[in-house]
Amino acid sequence: MITGKILKDAYISGAVTIANQKREVDKLNVYPVPDGDTGTNMSMTMSNALRELQVMDDNATVSQVAEVTASALLRGARGNSGVILSLLFRGFAKGFQGKITADCDDFCNALELGVKGAYKAVMTPTEGTILTVARLASEKAKETAKSTNDVSALWSDVCTEAKVALEDTPNLLPVLKKAGVVDAGGMGLCLIWSAMLDVFKGGKPVLPADAQPKDAAVDASTTVGDFDEEITHTYCTEYIVQKAPGCKDSALLRAFLESIGDCVVVVEDDDIIKVHVHTEHPGQAIEEGLLFGSLINLKIDNMRYQHENKAKEAAAVRKQSFTPAEPEKPFGFVAVANGAGIEEMFRNLGADCIVRGGQTMNPSTDDILQAIMAAPAETVFVLPNNKNIIMAAEQAVKLADRKVCVLRTKTIPQGITAMMNFDPEADFDTNRLNMTKSMENVSTGLVTFAARDSDFEGHNIKQGEILAMDNGKLAFTEKDVNKAAYKLAKKLSGSGTSFITVFYGADVSDEKAQELNELLQNKLGGNIEIMLINGGQPVYYYIISVE
Repeated sequence: MITGKILKDAYISGAVTIANQKREVDKLNVYPVPDGDTGTNMSMTMSNALRELQVMDDNATVSQVAEVTASALLRGARGNSGVILSLLFRGFAKGFQGKITADCDDFCNALELGVKGAYKAVMTPTEGTILTVARLASEKAKETAKSTNDVSALWSDVCTEAKVALEDTPNLLPVLKKAGVVDAGGMGLCLIWSAMLDVFKGGKPVLPADAQPKDAAVDASTTVGDFDEEITHTYCTEYIVQKAPGCKDSALLRAFLESIGDCVVVVEDDDIIKVHVHTEHPGQAIEEGLLFGSLINLKIDNMRYQHENKAKEAAAVRKQSFTPAEPEKPFGFVAVANGAGIEEMFRNLGADCIVRGGQTMNPSTDDILQAIMAAPAETVFVLPNNKNIIMAAEQAVKLADRKVCVLRTKTIPQGITAMMNFDPEADFDTNRLNMTKSMENVSTGLVTFAARDSDFEGHNIKQGEILAMDNGKLAFTEKDVNKAAYKLAKKLSGSGTSFITVFYGADVSDEKAQELNELLQNKLGGNIEIMLINGGQPVYYYIISVE
């Protein structure tokens, strides 16, 4: 039998273990675009329950421990992986409801309820993911329970089956097989469950390195990406070499850069060499590049300075709070966005509350819930504007005290188009239908950078390369940001295109944006109305909306 104290220690051990190994899980991400990585999102979700668990009485029942944990995880769930994880643990709360201790049958029931809840929440469940790992482990638990009453023995079989299922995920998802990795979410789940097993077997729980007294507040949450990584070198140095006739082999340039820094990227074609390096000596990197030809597009960023600014921004996001409001009007809007210009556009269109977040900062269910409660409306439409935020938004619906409709917007342009098609004189059903139809008619182009080396969708991608995304799929890679944006806008446009709106991000200068605008006006103008807006968004150099 498992007591509340044992279950509490097991949960704490699982939370700390995934926090300690989140980077290893993040590295399994096969997608090259910068995002809220799986390990980080799962860690942040689990960490949301740490404070509550650490202050709980050791005499609490398994029902009380499971309920407190499930509630904290649901509210703190970030990203799809975090939401699925919270739903799996919600199964324990349901399976242990009213129980003082838990036996094998209780664990079997809890696993089954958790798996059912997770599959139900995902619109199109994909096998070869954390869902498969959890389902097969649950089925194994039912089989083992027929021959043992020992929970530690049952959970040992659960963990073993989960690991077998994890190793098989590449056979179910070709993209994993091609990359030579297993599913990141499944790996995170295996780490958490294995840590729980050690406690069930009588071992001591894994505690935070800076474990505090029970009555101390534990702020275990950080922004996705954490901004707590050690910065080895100060300056991020980038440039393009226009090759001189008969210049030396670029491998010599790479070798030199590796001797003075790290994160070296050297990519070349017949005419140019694209260079990226983190170093303490940007001048040396530039001088060496001059030996191969003339330099253009020089860029040097102080990463320590950027780190401090991002940490401040992350703290501001964490502290963002909303004041609950009584309904005063029929309809209201909550939009997830990041970037002063984009946020302002949503406000101008009628958004009551903006939840700051997006691609690398997935807000939690509770962040979205607070915004919903602060919207002074009887019915609140929520615009996630990112596919990895939709599930967290949908979980907030269950916790709100008013009617909530999540429009499954996957991009900023979809969210803006949906709001532009809202009719305050129409009823709920008409608006939901019209907004949904309108957002499906907008195409979104994204220009960003490769966060990691990857062999993805037929492209051999190197870290730092420019990526052009066509409605969520990688279209092509480029070496020049504006060239990528123009080619992408042209690709998205057709005979029926009337409008192109370009939002330029925080890493694009006004001059660079105007250069792109002139290029688009000259090449695509004609019958197409083109608008340039300073969105100020991070991660994406350009967000392109085509209608």
